[in-house]
Amino acid sequence: MQNLFWILPLFLLFHLLKTPKVKGLIGELFIRFLAKIKLPKDVYHAIHNVTLTTDNGTTQIDHIFVSQFGVFVVETKNMKGWIFGGEHQAQWTQTIFRVKNKFQNPLRQNYKHVKTLEAILQIPPEAIVSVVVFTGSCTLKTSLPANVTRDAGYIDYIKSYREPILSASQVKLITEQITSGRLKPSLKTDREHVKNLKSRHQAKPDQECPRCGRAMVLRTAKKGAHSGNQFWGCSGYPSCRFTEQVTQ
Repeated sequence: MQNLFWILPLFLLFHLLKTPKVKGLIGELFIRFLAKIKLPKDVYHAIHNVTLTTDNGTTQIDHIFVSQFGVFVVETKNMKGWIFGGEHQAQWTQTIFRVKNKFQNPLRQNYKHVKTLEAILQIPPEAIVSVVVFTGSCTLKTSLPANVTRDAGYIDYIKSYREPILSASQVKLITEQITSGRLKPSLKTDREHVKNLKSRHQAKPDQECPRCGRAMVLRTAKKGAHSGNQFWGCSGYPSCRFTEQVTQ
């Protein structure tokens, strides 16, 4: 009987580690760890988990690294399976065995982050660099641009920028602008951001399924790797199984 007191916590911990939120947090912590040991802090000024106010709510940036070589805006994706996508495709595909899930092109997702920073910092667009990094047990199966990386590859990509384009005073000012302009990192800020996302998505005009023409409806995954995540699903399910990830 005493053994059950050990088994139950381990069982709960195992399932907690499989939730999308925890897996995402693990991926972000991994990226922070790599930056700490591989990007000199006197050259690259790291700012993590940045929530900024926008015209229609808020946007949340995983990592920003400010340096004389540019402002690097990093979006992380902790996923498993095979990843298929193209630079200009609106949706990418995650394949786990025979199950396929659509998710927003992270380059497009990060584009909003970049544009938000451009408006706040008022610096040339070329000074802000978009970077996407995948972590977890996933494999990128299609040819993607150099700024879409795996694990420590994002460090090499950032370090490939060697021509200074910002002065030391600009780096200091930009770092201060982001730090002072962000919403205070907290659970409350995260909850409000999620609330804003849900409000925007639920207010989204009706759309037709691109596969069969029926209406798309907002659903929540009840099991599997995306349990708890919201997605757009065809109202014709199960005859039509088209799905689309809720964009952020």
